[in-house]
Amino acid sequence: MGDLLSIDAALELVLGHVRPLDPEPVVTAGASGRVLALDARAAVDLPPFASSAMDGYAVRAADTPGELTVLGQSAAGRPSGDPLAPGSAAVISTGAVVPAGADAVVPIERTTLAGSTVSVEGVAPGAHVRPRGGDAHAGDVVAEAGARLGPPQIAALAAAGVAAVSCARRPRVVLLATGSELRAPGEPLRPGEIYESNTILLAAQAASAGATAGVLAPVEDDPAKTREALERALAADVVITSGGVSVGPHDLVRASLAALGVEEVFWRVAVRPGKPVAFSVRGRTLVFGLPGNPVSALVGFELFVRPALLALQGAREPGPAYLPARLAVAVQRNAGRDELLRARVRMDGEGAVVAPLGGQESHMIVRAASAAALVLVPHGSGELPAGTRVRYLPI
Repeated sequence: MGDLLSIDAALELVLGHVRPLDPEPVVTAGASGRVLALDARAAVDLPPFASSAMDGYAVRAADTPGELTVLGQSAAGRPSGDPLAPGSAAVISTGAVVPAGADAVVPIERTTLAGSTVSVEGVAPGAHVRPRGGDAHAGDVVAEAGARLGPPQIAALAAAGVAAVSCARRPRVVLLATGSELRAPGEPLRPGEIYESNTILLAAQAASAGATAGVLAPVEDDPAKTREALERALAADVVITSGGVSVGPHDLVRASLAALGVEEVFWRVAVRPGKPVAFSVRGRTLVFGLPGNPVSALVGFELFVRPALLALQGAREPGPAYLPARLAVAVQRNAGRDELLRARVRMDGEGAVVAPLGGQESHMIVRAASAAALVLVPHGSGELPAGTRVRYLPI
């Protein structure tokens, strides 16, 4: 791979420059997608009382089977106030408090009611009773520091009485596209111009990684204007540029960053697409120079930027989070660079199967729109036959 860094070596350099952001309190209901800075612990036992798992009758197991006198009832939110006397039963609904003295619940379908007397089948102590603290005890860890919160975690925290959690601040990202040829979608195009889509792509990716993204207006290929835009961008936690990082006469980003005191950590990675990716730092600000071709920008973000954004938030496993699959067809390997192929994904009895799309050139973003995966094909000679086990990134 010559003087090109491997993907793993480049990612190690990126993560080595990440310093997690400061924590802040976040209301649990609004914490989906956030990363915990501290363990979140249950405020109460869950359930906070012994409760019924069924609609039926609360009983003393020793009184069953038999005929019992129905005395009282316990409904969800309206517990029975009296202890259960021997030889009696209490009507109970799912989730209701099991009365003192009762140690089991007989499901309603295993009973026969006649007036104020109910005939019940035999049950063992503890039958159909959810014990207090059976899910968690007060003080137990509900979600660990470094976990990214999703719907199940949010629900668990709320159920355990956790009103707010400590999460790393969301990274502030600024996006800048460079190129005199760029126009906003909807504007009329003059000869040689194209619509700018990379900041729209990257803003969506940044949001999915838990960041907040601001977008600067595209900057034309002018050294002074490029430096001015970059200087404004450098107030963010992360700067992501697209275009201007190769070796042409209009590739001004790297030189402009150097003039602003930004230290380049690496430039060029042995990956296709996306070889001319650059990574730099100034203080705690991370700067990613991604290529201008849209698919190259997409790949560069998934390989390097997303893990950095998650690491900034303190994620235990910032990724990339590859999944296993098998190739649906044979693919040719690139001799010098690892390749990320856009592919569709289907499932069969043995797991995921990935089928690369036609049209893998890095400018073909419309072709990429039907892809669900980036399949990692390691560099080497020859081809990988159909059925070869590979790894892929969902997109």
